[in-house]
Amino acid sequence: MAEQQFQERTEQATPKRKEEARRKGQVARSRELNMAAVMIGGAVVTFISGPSVAGAMIALMRNSLTLSPAQIERPAAMVAALSESVWSALIALAPMLVTLMVAAIAGGIAIGGWAFSAQSLQPKLSKLDPIKGLKRVFGLKGLVEVAKAIGKAGLVGLAAFAVLYTAAGDILELSIVPFSQAVAESSTLMMTVFLAGCLSLLVIAAFDVPFQLWNHAKELRMTRKEVQDELKETEGRPEVRNKIRALQQEVANRRMLRDVPDADVIITNPTHFSVAIRYDEGNMNAPVVVAKGVDHMAAKIREIGELHKVTIFEAPPLARAIFWTTEVGQAIPEKLYVAVAQVLTYVLRLKAYNNGVAGYPDRPQVKVSDDFPTDLNGRFAGRQLDDDEME
Repeated sequence: MAEQQFQERTEQATPKRKEEARRKGQVARSRELNMAAVMIGGAVVTFISGPSVAGAMIALMRNSLTLSPAQIERPAAMVAALSESVWSALIALAPMLVTLMVAAIAGGIAIGGWAFSAQSLQPKLSKLDPIKGLKRVFGLKGLVEVAKAIGKAGLVGLAAFAVLYTAAGDILELSIVPFSQAVAESSTLMMTVFLAGCLSLLVIAAFDVPFQLWNHAKELRMTRKEVQDELKETEGRPEVRNKIRALQQEVANRRMLRDVPDADVIITNPTHFSVAIRYDEGNMNAPVVVAKGVDHMAAKIREIGELHKVTIFEAPPLARAIFWTTEVGQAIPEKLYVAVAQVLTYVLRLKAYNNGVAGYPDRPQVKVSDDFPTDLNGRFAGRQLDDDEME
């Protein structure tokens, strides 16, 4: 049962999987949105420029049918007339052709973006498999396509009926108006019906776009094993990643230990935790942690501190509080200012005593707020030791 669940495609596609699919031409596409964009674009430009295009085509036909006998007898003249007619037709139809091209491109890349792949053009024998063909016809996609076809027919018919029903009175009056006016009003009415039918396609597109996005994401889903295999391939095997992380931690520790001699004081637990603090009154707003560690690293910090004669101050609650709340290179929290100030003051007085200019200072009784951790569980604001720190 567990193995079966492991093989089910329940995981969302990773960025790598999506990129591979895009290279293969597998992107979300909505034919209904593309069709609606082309039809609406064509209807709008026809509605706007229809009269001028019709006039240009009538003039073109009239000129083409009124060639002189001399032109008909000369092939060169016929070729010139044909070229002129083709050029005139292209100029008249240019707005519609450009609009249809832009609408087709915009509708095609609206939800999936631009993606050209030569792999999608290669012939695949799997597309000729009759079993897969039946699955496509009678599967979810096939049912959705049938529903969309029925919906389109119904919506276009309903839109046309609504326009004609609204204009029923005007239609009846066409029989009593002059012929030219009847032709103009009929043309306008036909274009209105056509435009309304095209606009109704947006309803189908509004349902098809979310379905295509969902279906595309569903097709790209991965099994847990595929996700794990991809992780191993991209980031390496777990043991390799652990080794790299260990090396990075070692480099960071060496860099951190180089700063221990510059510390003003090392606050200890006394054995489990060590935190090295440095404070430069002229350049720092608050004391900064230059090194910290537990167990072996704590002992190493104390060893380097003793070697460079850095004062070691035993204050278990304060050491743990700083360790859990402050990273290396960060300033200590405001709630610890007083406690750390007491320690730094003691260190300065101790240095004065060693120089023979002051008496031996009293050791301060450092107190830490109950808001900070004081035990080995290490809990503070939901944070606890990660694996590297525990080691």
